[in-house]
Amino acid sequence: MSKQFLIAIAAIVVILGGIVFVSNHNKQNSLPGSSGTPTHHVEGTSPEGVTLIEYGDYECPVCGSYFPVVKQVAAKYSDKIIFQFRNLPLTSIHPNAFAGARAAEAAGLQGQYWEMHDLLYENQDPTGQSGWVASRDPLNYFEQYADQLKLNKSQFDNDYASEQVNSAINADLDAFAKTGDEMATPTFYLDGKKVGNAQLVDSTGEPSLDAFAKVLDTEIAKKAPKQ
Repeated sequence: MSKQFLIAIAAIVVILGGIVFVSNHNKQNSLPGSSGTPTHHVEGTSPEGVTLIEYGDYECPVCGSYFPVVKQVAAKYSDKIIFQFRNLPLTSIHPNAFAGARAAEAAGLQGQYWEMHDLLYENQDPTGQSGWVASRDPLNYFEQYADQLKLNKSQFDNDYASEQVNSAINADLDAFAKTGDEMATPTFYLDGKKVGNAQLVDSTGEPSLDAFAKVLDTEIAKKAPKQ
């Protein structure tokens, strides 16, 4: 098992002894309920209409361990599936998770959602001891990433603090709540059906491109036109 994945699992065990958590909205970051609509950040195309949705938390170390594999999946299946990411910040255990979602959504309003999404995971410290994850003012880090992406900094700051962004994230939270599933990250849905994480890992328990491929190939074949 890789050192990175062991660190991710250890961090979760220390926090709560597992990867399934019940999360309350952080009152400083979000408001209960939302009048907005869920986000729709997608990559890829699918002639058969196969859609894989990940509900993720930018501060979650397990999400961080899945991130590079999910990137490989999205690239390999770019012409076969639609991949969508939605926000599920578990703010009761990840105090900067909602802020991370704000940064991604704010960048998205300037057309660079996926770029910020990637930077947040690439700069995530799975131990929670450094960087934006550990910061009392993560916006300082997010502004550096915005500069790196050559975003309009003033617009980024305004969007980051906006009700529009707040409502979009809360709409994702509300959409997940309607599934009735326990709040855990990452959670994947394939064409509306939950895929257990046990189906997406290899024999060592690590996220696996081959494991994802097996699940996706089965769904694609099921939806392919009959010859």
